[in-house]
Amino acid sequence: MTGAYIDNDRESLYAKFNDYKRNPNPEQQRFAYPTAKEFLRLWGGENRPEVREVRAWVIEYERQMHQNGLFATYNAKDYAKTFTLGRPMVKGDPEYFFALAIMTEAGYDNSMAGSKNLDTETAEYARQAIALLDAGKVTKPDPFKSMDIARSFLNFALATMVKDEAPAEAAVAYAKALKVPDNPYGKDPIAYHRMGIAIYKGQLAPLSNEYNEKFGGKQSSAEQTAMMYKLMKLADQAVDAYARAVALMDKPEHKNARAQALAQLTTLYKAFHNGSDEGLNDLIAGVLAKPMP
Repeated sequence: MTGAYIDNDRESLYAKFNDYKRNPNPEQQRFAYPTAKEFLRLWGGENRPEVREVRAWVIEYERQMHQNGLFATYNAKDYAKTFTLGRPMVKGDPEYFFALAIMTEAGYDNSMAGSKNLDTETAEYARQAIALLDAGKVTKPDPFKSMDIARSFLNFALATMVKDEAPAEAAVAYAKALKVPDNPYGKDPIAYHRMGIAIYKGQLAPLSNEYNEKFGGKQSSAEQTAMMYKLMKLADQAVDAYARAVALMDKPEHKNARAQALAQLTTLYKAFHNGSDEGLNDLIAGVLAKPMP
């Protein structure tokens, strides 16, 4: 008999929640949230369909409830407060994409303004947000205009945060950011220059050192050939990134930066072309018309 009473109570409170939720009168709708919280307090540990439904509704309601506050602090450029508000939200709701994304934006802007105190935390929130995108768990791209823009910015922000201490991770993230169709960084020479540096420091140079240690002065082998193929592929990617940077540095204010990037590109290109720079000018002239390798 006790079980029947519990079932009736559960069904009654669930019905009350739905009545409040669907009521066109805002004064009645506002009772849906406390009713849902009470329902979960009593039966949140059960795995019934109605419990899962109410739990999902509460999560979405609380996300919407907090969203305006997060956006307001970000728009006010109070990046520290954005993190203060956002931290407990994502701790309690690890799949709250909006909060992860807006904190990544805040941390990135904070870093661009010259303060690095939030960089490490920003990188971790970017990783979490990217993981949600990659897992298909994001249904709305807010605060971004589209999923593509979200993926591009989050990877670019991650790369920017870790390029010095983790260039290998930065190289992968830069590539993901810049390969997104219509990404906002496609005409930014600095983005490609940083990508080239990250590929060289984080991937190409370590693999080159490993290759020399393993195969220097030794006869050719299948393993040696496979590693050489990887080296050449990375070299092509690094050269392509540097070439795009040089090609985009076409304004008078880019003169010094272009000279530096061109010198780096020339050295790298010659290292993989028997000491010759033949074909380099043609590469630079046509690189922007080709897809990234």
